[in-house]
Amino acid sequence: MNSAMHLLQALRARALEILERLGWLAPLLGRLAVGLLFMSTGWGKVHSIDKVTAFFESLHIPAPGPNAVVVGYSELIGGTLLVLGLATRLAAIPLIVSMVVAILTAKLGDLHNVFDLVGFDEFTYLVVLVMIVLIGPGAVALDHLLVVRMRSHAHRASSRQAERQKVE
Repeated sequence: MNSAMHLLQALRARALEILERLGWLAPLLGRLAVGLLFMSTGWGKVHSIDKVTAFFESLHIPAPGPNAVVVGYSELIGGTLLVLGLATRLAAIPLIVSMVVAILTAKLGDLHNVFDLVGFDEFTYLVVLVMIVLIGPGAVALDHLLVVRMRSHAHRASSRQAERQKVE
């Protein structure tokens, strides 16, 4: 029994070690899933502004024409930025707003309880976007590469300054 427990603990430790090394994968998959989706829907909206405007009019959204343009380009550009992992947290914010508005307008008639809410695709996208804002883009992102590069540059600059101060 004791050796079985040790084996189980060793297997658990090994599994957790593997999962820890794969931690970069979750934010990447989340960004790609919603980013590609919003790139696609944004592209469709940008190329069908008149249809989106008419839909927004039917939902009684104020200024439906300008809002159709804003939503279309927010989805297209925001989705692209999410895929690239560039300005990720900032790019997610307009998409979060868009999903909240979609739930409160297009989906409101179908919302009767919390189970309806969690069944909406828009709610799932909203949750993934909030997770991206909270946890960041992950290691496989241009944001991450830029931060690493800026830290490296700042470190080299401070090292040069320290060297100059030693010489003086």
